[in-house]
Amino acid sequence: MSISAAVTEARATGSGTREARAVSLARRIAEQLFGPAEARDFAIRYWDSGAADALVAAAPAVTLVLRHPAAFRRMLLPPSQLALTEAFVRGDVDVEGDLEAAAGLADRVRARLATPGVLRHLLPLLIASPATPAGPHAPRLAPARRGRDGRLHSPRRDAAAIRAHYDVGNAFYALWLDRRMVYSCAYFPTGAEDIDAAQEAKLELICRKLRLRPGDRLLDIGCGWGGLVLYAAERYGVTATGVTLSPSQAEWARARAAEQGLAERVRIEVRDYRALEGDGVFDKLASIGMCEHVGHRELGTYFAHAHRLLRPGGLFLNTCIVDQRERARATWRDRLWHEGTFIDRYVFPDGELPRLGPMLREAGRAGFETCDVESLREHYALTLRRWVRRLEAAREQAVAEVGEPTYRVWRLYMAGSAYGFARGAMGLAQALLAKPEADGRVGLPLTREDLYAGRTGGREDGRVAPR
Repeated sequence: MSISAAVTEARATGSGTREARAVSLARRIAEQLFGPAEARDFAIRYWDSGAADALVAAAPAVTLVLRHPAAFRRMLLPPSQLALTEAFVRGDVDVEGDLEAAAGLADRVRARLATPGVLRHLLPLLIASPATPAGPHAPRLAPARRGRDGRLHSPRRDAAAIRAHYDVGNAFYALWLDRRMVYSCAYFPTGAEDIDAAQEAKLELICRKLRLRPGDRLLDIGCGWGGLVLYAAERYGVTATGVTLSPSQAEWARARAAEQGLAERVRIEVRDYRALEGDGVFDKLASIGMCEHVGHRELGTYFAHAHRLLRPGGLFLNTCIVDQRERARATWRDRLWHEGTFIDRYVFPDGELPRLGPMLREAGRAGFETCDVESLREHYALTLRRWVRRLEAAREQAVAEVGEPTYRVWRLYMAGSAYGFARGAMGLAQALLAKPEADGRVGLPLTREDLYAGRTGGREDGRVAPR
């Protein structure tokens, strides 16, 4: 049967009112995607009709809500990750329940669409569906805020990309981040910590790994809202410099430094790391969640510049999200799905997740010795789940601050990322790198007992010991 004949047959499906026929058509699409209703572990509810598929489970963790008869078509034509996610952001489809669990449905959809037989039966049903929602169901998708001018990962383009993400506004981030506004993976010694305790534990772990001492000169590349430099200056007595490309972050961090009486020891600059000058200026370096923005081709430049800024015998703690998926030759299905397009367009423009091996190889070429690598992958899943819950709890304020589409973008991106970390598609590698002295010494202890047995450089109450 030709596609046109199949479309004609699909449009004639069912009997009764137009509404009943639309629900019948949507149910046929759902069966092609997810199998019969009674075999699913989630529910589907159909727009204003109130119709819902029967379920074996009495209380499903996830209910997929189709807001209008055009929802499936807008989700799946073209059959790509971007179409699927944009349908959620627009409000064509909604999720009741656990959004992270719902992210697994996208994997099922991708797998089904990769089967030619399913695609052959599904396409006529989608084409037969309404192309646009009728009546009030036509929410406009917020345009992506980003700049694409200039060469990829040039300073100008990187600055535009960072501002596209962070200029959503400090007030929005404050709704769901911890009190220090730390926007990177937290650390959970027991797994039961709230976000404030877990982020403080992360900052403490970083300071211990760097073996900070009073008087150390610390540089934080991509300092965000200054959480690390403020903590290190207060608790470890260091002189700290933080650089960010976001003016709104810098303004917030400077104000917090002044409030805490740390302005003389904490400097926040709006500057690209490549614009920092000097050889051996710093004793310790940190980069927490910034390396993902560097770009694969710029990793050599990134590590070479960090090496130049660090004194011999200094330490560099580099924490980076890494791609852990198995790499095979891209098929036509992969090219059709366009993995990562949603994140690139609406969340992190120009972001590129490196693989751990090539990243450490570039660090070695720059002259660094890799002393330790710790995986914090599961910690990031826990962090993201707490962020999502806090964002959902503050939904009304978030929508008032940034609008419904942006709220949905962030909720989806964080829940989907939690799913990716939990299942190992992404990892988080925290690498302690050293710039050896001329005789090869790096000055680290022979064991790592000091990371957990006591506080390096301070007293047990967390304040800098008097000298």
